[in-house]
Amino acid sequence: MVGAGHGTDGEEPGSVHVILGSRKTRVVLTGEVDAELGQDLLEASADAESAGRPVEVDVRNVTFMDSTGVAFLARLASRSPSKLVLIRPPDLVRFLIQVTSINQVLRVVEEDPGIDHTLPDGSDDGPRGGPDLVA
Repeated sequence: MVGAGHGTDGEEPGSVHVILGSRKTRVVLTGEVDAELGQDLLEASADAESAGRPVEVDVRNVTFMDSTGVAFLARLASRSPSKLVLIRPPDLVRFLIQVTSINQVLRVVEEDPGIDHTLPDGSDDGPRGGPDLVA
């Protein structure tokens, strides 16, 4: 886990996780994605960028997003080696990417393409392990 923020008004605290596979990088956002996660989002962006692989962002469990989250998506989209993939955005996230026009620089998918189940060195880890989780 890169980090977790603090929820307000009983909402789920936000969190960001970066999973590095051999073929792609997945960023998982959950809960409230706001200024509380600012530093964690910067670190996640740096981790994803340094991996140099296509990036997908799983946003299906985002309950709130402000301009901090939108800026994070725009940063990832501008620095990803291929078109950023956004997985199953809830209505709020879908609205934000449309109103800010960043939907033009990313691809929305409704089906989870699955996490790359190989180790970064390219060897198959089979059922015993999984991709690397950046802590």
